[in-house]
Amino acid sequence: MKVGIVGLGLIGGSLGLDLRSRGLYTIGVSRRPQTCELAQQRGAVDAASVDPAILATVDIIFICTPLAAIAPTIRTVIPHIKADTILTDVGSVKQSIVESCTPLWPNFVGGHPMAGTAEQGMAAAQLNLFAGAPYVLTPTENTPQRAIAAVTEIAQLLKARLYTSTPDLHDRAVALISHLPIFISAGLIDTCINPDEAEAIALAQKLASSGFRDTSRVGGGNPELGVAIAQHNQEQLVAVLSQYRDRLDDIIYLVKNKRWQEIDELLQETQAARPQFLNE
Repeated sequence: MKVGIVGLGLIGGSLGLDLRSRGLYTIGVSRRPQTCELAQQRGAVDAASVDPAILATVDIIFICTPLAAIAPTIRTVIPHIKADTILTDVGSVKQSIVESCTPLWPNFVGGHPMAGTAEQGMAAAQLNLFAGAPYVLTPTENTPQRAIAAVTEIAQLLKARLYTSTPDLHDRAVALISHLPIFISAGLIDTCINPDEAEAIALAQKLASSGFRDTSRVGGGNPELGVAIAQHNQEQLVAVLSQYRDRLDDIIYLVKNKRWQEIDELLQETQAARPQFLNE
């Protein structure tokens, strides 16, 4: 199987490193010549170019661009690829992507490898980034089985934990455990930089330790990703943010009214529930 990767950042570069280490011939495409050179130097691709025509002979292509660029990128590569080439993406939102990309190319499979680091770019790419991480496929009833099988084979080569979901269920699930935490965390940081509390902020910055570091990490991440998530998963994000606001109102009520026993029961419940979301 010959694999194409369009977008040689953290995900695309790591994908290339893994697949080449497993003997697959890999071709990369990037907008920047220097990124193509770096990808070749690091061994993430066998060949790379800024020209999508280099993808003419590949069997499967991973679109590893930002969310807003996925559909336009597919339009760009279509004139250069074989009629039976399989296309898949790595975007963190699926319903809007599947709806926009499936009409463009019948051999399209929505995909979301849920792996990453705080670093970005080809320089941050690493081997085994996907090992043990969830990889969600979101085919529709019209997605060809051979296309699903090909992406499944790649996910298994990466040693990822493979799941299949409808696009809308995927978006609801990631809104809860991935997108909501980004905006909660951003709200936490924003609360802590209130200019009316300069003295307290100055001390808080000196005192902040692991608790603040852990809860603020995703809110201090890539702003471009956060905006894209809000744009492409707007409905689900608004729904879970509204649910979270209701929970905060409940907690404020309990604290304000000195309902200590009920607070204890809440914290007992959340303490018991947290391990169900951790795959360690």
